[in-house]
Amino acid sequence: MRRAILVLSALVLLAGGAAAQASKPQDEMIIVFKDGHQQSIAMSSVARIEFKSATPATTSTKPAGSTGGTALGISHFVGKWEVGEGIGRSTFTITLDRDGSAKKTIGASNGKWAVVDGEAQITWDDGWHDAIRKVGSKHQKFAYGPGKTFTDEPDNVTDAKHTEPSQI
Repeated sequence: MRRAILVLSALVLLAGGAAAQASKPQDEMIIVFKDGHQQSIAMSSVARIEFKSATPATTSTKPAGSTGGTALGISHFVGKWEVGEGIGRSTFTITLDRDGSAKKTIGASNGKWAVVDGEAQITWDDGWHDAIRKVGSKHQKFAYGPGKTFTDEPDNVTDAKHTEPSQI
C-alpha cells in the first residue's frame, strides 16, 4: 500500500511538472481501479489528493520468511495457478480474475482476492485463506485454516505454478 501511495504521488507530481513544461498542458489524471475500470479527472478541479489506508503505511502484514523486493501488482497474479493441496497430496487449480473474484477446483469453489504487500491473498467462502507469494525465483501457496490470519503459521505450504497468466 505504501508503495502504491508513493507511486501515485510521484505520478501526480510528474504529471504536474510535465504539464508546466509542455506547450500544451495535460488537463486530466486517469485513475485505474483494481477491477480494471478507469476514471478521468480534470487536473484543474483537483485541490489536493489524500490517501486513506486501513493499515499504517509504515507496517507490513507480510509474515516472516516471505521475500521483499519489488512489489507485485494485480496483473502478476491474474490467471490460473496450479497449487498443491498439501504435502504428498494432489494438486488443484485456483483462478484469480481481474475483478477480485477467485475460484478453485476443490472445496468451496468461490472466494475473493486482492494484492496485499505484493502477494495474492485469497479468502474462500469455506473460511480457508490462501496466499500466493513469490519466494525467491518461484511462487508458493500458503494455506490457512478457518479462524487463522495471513500472519499466522500456515497449515501447509506448496508450490504454485502460474499455468495460464491472463493477458493485460
